Amino acid sequence: MWERFSFYGMQGILLIYLYYSTAEGGLGISQTTATSIVGAYGGLVYLSTILGAWLADRVLSAERTLFYSAIVVMAGHIALALLPGLLGVGVGLVLVAVGSGGVKATATSLVGTLYAPGDPRRDAGFSLYYLGINLGALVGPILTGLLQTSLGFHWGFGLAAVGMGIGLVQYTIGRKLLVGAARIVPNPLPHSRRPLMVAVAVTGVVVIAALAFGGVLTADRLANVVVALSAVATVVYFVVILRSSRITGVERRRVLAFIPMFIASAAFWSLYQQQFTVVTIYSDQQLNRNIFGWEMPVSFVQSINPIFIILLSGTFAALWTKLGTRQPSSPIKFALGTAIMGVAFLLFLPMAGDAPGTAPLLGLIGILFVFTIAELLLSPVGLSLSTKLAPAAFRTQMVALFFLSIALGTATSGVLAEFYSPTHEAVYFGVLGILGIALGAVLAAISPFLRRLMGGVT
Repeated sequence: MWERFSFYGMQGILLIYLYYSTAEGGLGISQTTATSIVGAYGGLVYLSTILGAWLADRVLSAERTLFYSAIVVMAGHIALALLPGLLGVGVGLVLVAVGSGGVKATATSLVGTLYAPGDPRRDAGFSLYYLGINLGALVGPILTGLLQTSLGFHWGFGLAAVGMGIGLVQYTIGRKLLVGAARIVPNPLPHSRRPLMVAVAVTGVVVIAALAFGGVLTADRLANVVVALSAVATVVYFVVILRSSRITGVERRRVLAFIPMFIASAAFWSLYQQQFTVVTIYSDQQLNRNIFGWEMPVSFVQSINPIFIILLSGTFAALWTKLGTRQPSSPIKFALGTAIMGVAFLLFLPMAGDAPGTAPLLGLIGILFVFTIAELLLSPVGLSLSTKLAPAAFRTQMVALFFLSIALGTATSGVLAEFYSPTHEAVYFGVLGILGIALGAVLAAISPFLRRLMGGVT
């Protein structure tokens, strides 16, 4: 909860901090470059789950990786709060992204260890886990937004650091209760190979630094770079798992079944994560945020979705529990989530072409309600499915694969945002909405085949 408080609290004011003028307390970066940075940063968060999952499965265990990652997150928020200008943005976002990646992969895996294989409560449990996440996501943008409008951006970033610090203290007190599988390293890295891994990491950092200082890795290209890295990492990851001698034939077929779901998930997140790019710009420029003479901060819009998550996650948990074995299969849930996300984009069309500052707040609230329905059909189910389809030797890394689909989708949301403008809203929202619905229909059509490959996993 506290990690999400800090994460969404910071992200609620990040984009406008980048493109607001220096007179408004921002950095004055172009809007296109700002959305590229935000998309790349969001993608890097989920791309970093690969590193976190690898450390958990090969070196530290899931529980220890989560603990150390939380410390890195807090350091990133401190850098954003205290370091000036682009230096703070660069150092802070890299630290938050890498740390959040470790937290995400391992926290989900730890929740998975609380349920025995085949326990029908697993999906419901992940929905409740999602509720905890969204309590933090609700409060974070509200409080950081209030500080940003009253005292300045760096005060908002500082509050995110304080929230992460509270969460770290709380976790330190309770972490001794996480035992068993949570502290086991399932596939330990031999000591003889550790120097090689260190050398690879150092080389990677040096190459990235050289590309950045050489002008190849520029801010306006960042989202495209993360898309490419995510795509390459996806192919490599699937090949490594599928060719491993440590998995059985049944496990291999289950991994193959996950591939179409991975594609649908990436498409879903490329639309959903535009909450932090296009929807933020829309809220800043097109939305009427005047409520009885008070102008609502832009960041408050980021708290609308968590409100609906909190209200509906318990309903979905109860629904899946009540339906039991009669509930829709995971492929059908994925198909519905993707298609409904497409519908949400089409709902922007009645407001397309409105004059700046006139789009009704209730209209956007309704659209974000549909976002939430789509999210609850796919995201917690995807987390649960990744633990159910995971080969024993790749338990945490399979969760990282699901997060990799979010990395690909999130970075793509930054790329797509470059094509958005108020003058072309109808085309933008219409094309993306139709594509989402079409992809959902294709996934529904092939769901019987996927269920056979999943070998009894629903």
